[in-house]
Amino acid sequence: MYFAGDVIRSRQNKNLVELCKLTDRKNREAGRVFRFDGIKLLEEAIAKSVDLAAVFLRESDAEKIVGGLQKRLGILDFDRFGKILVVADEVFDRISEEKSPEGVITIAKYIDKFQKNVTIYNSADFFDMKNDRIVLLESVRDPSNIGAVIRSAAALGIDRLIISRDCADIYHPRAVRASMGTLFDQQIDRVENLATVIASFASHGRRVFAATLDERAVRLGSFDVRGGDCVVIGNEGHGLSDAVIAACTDSVMIPMSTRAESFNAAVAASILMWEFAKQDIR
Repeated sequence: MYFAGDVIRSRQNKNLVELCKLTDRKNREAGRVFRFDGIKLLEEAIAKSVDLAAVFLRESDAEKIVGGLQKRLGILDFDRFGKILVVADEVFDRISEEKSPEGVITIAKYIDKFQKNVTIYNSADFFDMKNDRIVLLESVRDPSNIGAVIRSAAALGIDRLIISRDCADIYHPRAVRASMGTLFDQQIDRVENLATVIASFASHGRRVFAATLDERAVRLGSFDVRGGDCVVIGNEGHGLSDAVIAACTDSVMIPMSTRAESFNAAVAASILMWEFAKQDIR
Protein backbone atom coordinates (compact mmCIF):
# COMPACT_ATOMS: atom_id res chain seq x y z
CA MET A 1 0.00 0.00 0.00
CA TYR A 2 1.74 3.18 1.21
CA PHE A 3 4.01 1.54 3.77
CA ALA A 4 7.81 1.54 3.61
CA GLY A 5 9.61 -1.76 4.15
CA ASP A 6 8.69 -4.72 6.30
CA VAL A 7 6.85 -4.60 9.60
CA ILE A 8 9.24 -3.46 12.35
CA ARG A 9 9.44 -6.12 15.04
CA SER A 10 12.49 -5.01 17.06
CA ARG A 11 12.85 -2.12 19.48
CA GLN A 12 16.44 -1.87 18.20
CA ASN A 13 15.34 -0.89 14.71
CA LYS A 14 17.23 2.29 13.77
CA ASN A 15 14.02 4.19 12.98
CA LEU A 16 12.59 3.40 16.42
CA VAL A 17 15.88 4.25 18.13
CA GLU A 18 15.82 7.69 16.49
CA LEU A 19 12.15 8.13 17.39
CA CYS A 20 12.72 7.35 21.07
CA LYS A 21 15.66 9.74 21.24
CA LEU A 22 13.22 12.60 20.66
CA THR A 23 12.10 12.49 24.29
CA ASP A 24 15.38 14.35 24.93
CA ARG A 25 15.42 18.06 24.08
CA LYS A 26 19.01 18.08 22.84
CA ASN A 27 18.15 15.40 20.28
CA ARG A 28 15.06 17.32 19.16
CA GLU A 29 17.12 20.45 18.69
CA ALA A 30 19.97 18.63 16.95
CA GLY A 31 17.65 17.17 14.34
CA ARG A 32 15.10 20.01 14.44
CA VAL A 33 12.31 17.45 14.66
CA PHE A 34 9.81 16.49 17.35
CA ARG A 35 7.37 13.65 18.02
CA PHE A 36 3.75 13.42 18.99
CA ASP A 37 1.30 10.57 19.51
CA GLY A 38 -2.30 10.26 18.41
CA ILE A 39 -4.62 10.56 15.45
CA LYS A 40 -6.07 13.97 16.34
CA LEU A 41 -2.64 15.62 16.40
CA LEU A 42 -1.70 14.01 13.10
CA GLU A 43 -4.91 15.30 11.51
CA GLU A 44 -4.20 18.80 12.84
CA ALA A 45 -0.63 18.66 11.52
CA ILE A 46 -1.87 17.62 8.07
CA ALA A 47 -4.57 20.31 8.06
CA LYS A 48 -2.06 22.98 9.07
CA SER A 49 0.59 21.89 6.54
CA VAL A 50 3.22 20.92 9.10
CA ASP A 51 6.19 19.22 7.43
CA LEU A 52 6.23 15.57 8.46
CA ALA A 53 9.34 13.38 8.57
CA ALA A 54 7.83 9.99 9.44
CA VAL A 55 4.61 8.33 10.57
CA PHE A 56 4.65 5.09 12.59
CA LEU A 57 1.52 2.92 12.55
CA ARG A 58 0.62 0.00 14.81
CA GLU A 59 0.34 -3.09 12.64
CA SER A 60 -3.19 -4.08 13.62
CA ASP A 61 -4.48 -0.51 13.07
CA ALA A 62 -2.49 0.59 10.01
CA GLU A 63 -5.08 0.08 7.27
CA LYS A 64 -7.88 1.43 9.45
CA ILE A 65 -5.93 4.59 10.34
CA VAL A 66 -4.99 5.36 6.74
CA GLY A 67 -8.56 4.71 5.60
CA GLY A 68 -9.95 6.92 8.34
CA LEU A 69 -7.60 9.76 7.45
CA GLN A 70 -8.62 9.55 3.81
CA LYS A 71 -12.30 9.53 4.74
CA ARG A 72 -12.05 12.53 7.08
CA LEU A 73 -9.46 14.62 5.21
CA GLY A 74 -10.03 13.60 1.61
CA ILE A 75 -7.33 12.61 -0.86
CA LEU A 76 -3.95 12.55 0.90
CA ASP A 77 -0.54 13.26 -0.58
CA PHE A 78 1.36 10.47 1.09
CA ASP A 79 4.68 11.90 -0.08
CA ARG A 80 4.11 14.60 2.55
CA PHE A 81 4.22 11.94 5.27
CA GLY A 82 7.90 11.20 4.80
CA LYS A 83 8.26 7.53 5.64
CA ILE A 84 5.20 5.52 6.66
CA LEU A 85 6.42 2.66 8.85
CA VAL A 86 4.40 -0.19 10.33
CA VAL A 87 5.36 -1.44 13.79
CA ALA A 88 4.34 -4.71 15.43
CA ASP A 89 1.70 -4.15 18.12
CA GLU A 90 3.78 -5.25 21.12
CA VAL A 91 6.72 -3.06 20.05
CA PHE A 92 4.50 -0.06 19.23
CA ASP A 93 2.81 -0.18 22.62
CA ARG A 94 6.19 -0.05 24.37
CA ILE A 95 7.36 3.06 22.52
CA SER A 96 4.06 4.97 22.66
CA GLU A 97 3.75 7.75 25.25
CA GLU A 98 -0.02 7.33 25.51
CA LYS A 99 -1.71 5.24 28.20
CA SER A 100 -4.12 3.93 25.58
CA PRO A 101 -2.23 4.16 22.27
CA GLU A 102 -4.32 5.08 19.23
CA GLY A 103 -1.89 3.41 16.87
CA VAL A 104 0.00 6.34 15.35
CA ILE A 105 3.17 8.26 16.25
CA THR A 106 4.43 11.13 14.11
CA ILE A 107 7.78 12.84 13.69
CA ALA A 108 7.44 16.42 12.41
CA LYS A 109 9.93 19.10 11.49
CA TYR A 110 10.36 22.21 13.62
CA ILE A 111 7.98 24.99 12.67
CA ASP A 112 9.96 27.82 11.09
CA LYS A 113 7.92 30.65 12.61
CA PHE A 114 9.37 29.73 16.01
CA GLN A 115 12.37 32.02 16.53
CA LYS A 116 14.99 30.81 18.98
CA ASN A 117 17.35 33.73 19.51
CA VAL A 118 15.41 36.97 19.18
CA THR A 119 17.05 39.44 21.57
CA ILE A 120 15.16 42.69 21.04
CA TYR A 121 12.33 44.05 18.97
CA ASN A 122 13.53 47.08 17.03
CA SER A 123 11.34 49.72 15.43
CA ALA A 124 10.76 47.69 12.27
CA ASP A 125 9.79 44.59 14.25
CA PHE A 126 7.42 46.61 16.39
CA PHE A 127 5.74 48.16 13.38
CA ASP A 128 4.99 44.68 12.06
CA MET A 129 3.25 43.68 15.30
CA LYS A 130 1.78 46.97 16.54
CA ASN A 131 -1.78 45.65 16.30
CA ASP A 132 -1.01 42.17 17.66
CA ARG A 133 -2.54 40.89 20.87
CA ILE A 134 0.54 39.76 22.81
CA VAL A 135 1.10 37.69 25.95
CA LEU A 136 4.53 37.10 27.45
CA LEU A 137 5.73 34.21 29.64
CA GLU A 138 8.76 34.13 31.92
CA SER A 139 10.33 30.88 33.21
CA VAL A 140 7.21 28.72 32.85
CA ARG A 141 8.97 25.38 33.24
CA ASP A 142 6.20 22.78 33.08
CA PRO A 143 5.71 21.52 29.48
CA SER A 144 2.04 20.76 30.15
CA ASN A 145 1.51 24.34 31.30
CA ILE A 146 3.21 25.72 28.20
CA GLY A 147 1.01 23.55 26.00
CA ALA A 148 -2.13 24.58 27.85
CA VAL A 149 -1.23 28.27 27.52
CA ILE A 150 -0.69 27.83 23.78
CA ARG A 151 -4.12 26.19 23.48
CA SER A 152 -5.82 28.98 25.43
CA ALA A 153 -3.97 31.64 23.45
CA ALA A 154 -5.27 30.18 20.20
CA ALA A 155 -8.81 29.88 21.57
CA LEU A 156 -8.81 33.47 22.81
CA GLY A 157 -7.32 34.99 19.68
CA ILE A 158 -3.88 35.91 21.02
CA ASP A 159 -1.73 36.73 18.00
CA ARG A 160 1.68 36.19 19.53
CA LEU A 161 3.23 34.49 22.54
CA ILE A 162 6.67 35.71 23.57
CA ILE A 163 8.47 33.37 25.96
CA SER A 164 11.74 33.62 27.83
CA ARG A 165 14.70 31.43 26.97
CA ASP A 166 14.26 29.28 30.07
CA CYS A 167 10.61 28.37 29.49
CA ALA A 168 9.85 24.72 28.83
CA ASP A 169 10.45 23.46 25.30
CA ILE A 170 7.30 23.89 23.23
CA TYR A 171 8.24 20.71 21.35
CA HIS A 172 8.29 18.55 24.48
CA PRO A 173 5.77 15.71 23.92
CA ARG A 174 3.66 16.84 26.89
CA ALA A 175 3.57 20.41 25.56
CA VAL A 176 2.54 19.27 22.10
CA ARG A 177 -0.18 17.04 23.57
CA ALA A 178 -1.51 19.76 25.88
CA SER A 179 -1.65 22.25 23.00
CA MET A 180 -4.06 19.93 21.12
CA GLY A 181 -2.56 20.95 17.79
CA THR A 182 -2.76 24.72 18.31
CA LEU A 183 1.03 24.76 18.53
CA PHE A 184 1.14 24.11 14.80
CA ASP A 185 0.00 27.61 13.82
CA GLN A 186 0.37 29.78 16.92
CA GLN A 187 3.03 32.49 16.53
CA ILE A 188 5.64 31.97 19.27
CA ASP A 189 8.95 33.75 19.83
CA ARG A 190 11.58 32.64 22.33
CA VAL A 191 13.73 35.59 23.45
CA GLU A 192 17.00 35.82 25.30
CA ASN A 193 16.11 38.86 27.39
CA LEU A 194 12.42 39.29 28.16
CA ALA A 195 12.93 42.50 30.14
CA THR A 196 14.55 44.14 27.12
CA VAL A 197 11.60 43.20 24.91
CA ILE A 198 9.16 44.59 27.49
CA ALA A 199 11.13 47.84 27.68
CA SER A 200 11.00 48.06 23.89
CA PHE A 201 7.21 47.68 23.94
CA ALA A 202 6.87 50.28 26.68
CA SER A 203 9.02 52.72 24.73
CA HIS A 204 6.56 52.40 21.85
CA GLY A 205 3.65 53.33 24.10
CA ARG A 206 2.26 49.92 25.04
CA ARG A 207 1.11 49.24 28.57
CA VAL A 208 2.71 46.01 29.77
CA PHE A 209 1.11 44.49 32.89
CA ALA A 210 3.08 42.23 35.22
CA ALA A 211 0.85 39.56 36.76
CA THR A 212 2.09 39.97 40.31
CA LEU A 213 1.16 41.12 43.79
CA ASP A 214 3.09 44.35 44.28
CA GLU A 215 2.04 47.76 45.51
CA ARG A 216 1.09 48.87 41.99
CA ALA A 217 -1.15 45.88 41.24
CA VAL A 218 -4.71 46.66 40.18
CA ARG A 219 -7.55 44.16 40.29
CA LEU A 220 -8.27 42.42 37.01
CA GLY A 221 -11.57 43.74 35.70
CA SER A 222 -11.31 47.09 37.49
CA PHE A 223 -9.76 48.96 34.54
CA ASP A 224 -10.41 49.34 30.84
CA VAL A 225 -8.16 47.31 28.57
CA ARG A 226 -6.73 49.31 25.66
CA GLY A 227 -5.61 48.09 22.28
CA GLY A 228 -1.95 47.13 22.48
CA ASP A 229 -2.00 46.20 26.17
CA CYS A 230 0.16 43.17 27.03
CA VAL A 231 0.39 40.95 30.09
CA VAL A 232 3.33 38.94 31.46
CA ILE A 233 2.85 35.66 33.40
CA GLY A 234 5.64 34.19 35.50
CA ASN A 235 7.05 30.96 36.88
CA GLU A 236 4.70 28.46 38.55
CA GLY A 237 6.38 28.80 41.96
CA HIS A 238 8.36 32.03 41.99
CA GLY A 239 6.40 34.38 39.79
CA LEU A 240 8.15 37.10 37.80
CA SER A 241 11.74 38.25 38.21
CA ASP A 242 12.51 41.69 39.61
CA ALA A 243 13.98 42.75 36.25
CA VAL A 244 10.80 41.88 34.36
CA ILE A 245 8.56 43.56 36.95
CA ALA A 246 10.68 46.70 36.81
CA ALA A 247 10.45 46.78 33.00
CA CYS A 248 6.64 46.56 33.02
CA THR A 249 4.59 49.74 33.06
CA ASP A 250 1.81 48.35 35.31
CA SER A 251 0.89 45.37 37.49
CA VAL A 252 -2.30 43.33 37.65
CA MET A 253 -3.67 40.81 40.15
CA ILE A 254 -6.43 38.23 39.79
CA PRO A 255 -8.90 38.48 42.68
CA MET A 256 -9.34 35.14 44.43
CA SER A 257 -10.78 33.67 47.62
CA THR A 258 -8.69 32.76 50.64
CA ARG A 259 -9.27 29.05 50.06
CA ALA A 260 -6.21 28.79 47.81
CA GLU A 261 -2.84 30.53 47.69
CA SER A 262 -2.48 30.81 43.95
CA PHE A 263 -3.63 29.71 40.51
CA ASN A 264 -1.92 27.19 38.30
CA ALA A 265 0.16 29.14 35.77
CA ALA A 266 -1.88 27.95 32.79
CA VAL A 267 -5.16 28.78 34.55
CA ALA A 268 -3.91 32.24 35.51
CA ALA A 269 -2.78 32.83 31.94
CA SER A 270 -6.21 31.83 30.59
CA ILE A 271 -8.03 34.18 32.97
CA LEU A 272 -5.73 37.06 32.07
CA MET A 273 -5.89 36.38 28.34
CA TRP A 274 -9.68 36.34 28.47
CA GLU A 275 -9.81 39.74 30.13
CA PHE A 276 -7.22 41.27 27.80
CA ALA A 277 -8.67 39.82 24.60
CA LYS A 278 -12.41 39.40 25.15
CA GLN A 279 -13.40 42.60 23.35
CA ASP A 280 -11.75 41.27 20.18
CA ILE A 281 -13.04 37.69 20.24
CA ARG A 282 -15.35 37.04 17.32
